[in-house]
Amino acid sequence: MSQQQPTARSPRRTPSRAHRPRALAAAGALVVLPLVTACGGGDDGKGAGGGKAAPSVTAAPAAGVVAPAKVEVIAGLTGCKPKIRIDADELRQGLCHTKKADYLITTFPEERFKETWLEEARVYGGKYLVGTRWVVSVKPALLESFRAKLGGTIRELRGIGPKPGGR
Repeated sequence: MSQQQPTARSPRRTPSRAHRPRALAAAGALVVLPLVTACGGGDDGKGAGGGKAAPSVTAAPAAGVVAPAKVEVIAGLTGCKPKIRIDADELRQGLCHTKKADYLITTFPEERFKETWLEEARVYGGKYLVGTRWVVSVKPALLESFRAKLGGTIRELRGIGPKPGGR
């Protein structure tokens, strides 16, 4: 009769539990993203394609703040108190509601998480204000005024499918 060796238990979590916060954060971001980007997004001939730009530290000219920043800090600079919608290891996201617009502020603990988020957002297209470890999703008409307050660069992401207007 052969004896079976007891299986050693790994101290690591099971894959389903280990990826649950990431999956929830990604699902939450993808659910909210179409709602925010549906308001904007037309191609006005400006901006680059959906390629990755080199990350840079950007100053918020009006406040003299250097990013990265917290959702609450960015929201304060734009004149709102955010409602935190996602608070995960990979990102924090707050929803702002003002008289001019509703918009999302998303911050990331590492630049690589921001780039992954932007890569996934390419499916929806649109324009975003992007800084070091943060992204603001707001109506395209307000991007320049937000840029003056926060710094960052405006990035246009090309969506999939035909362009509006059949071009």
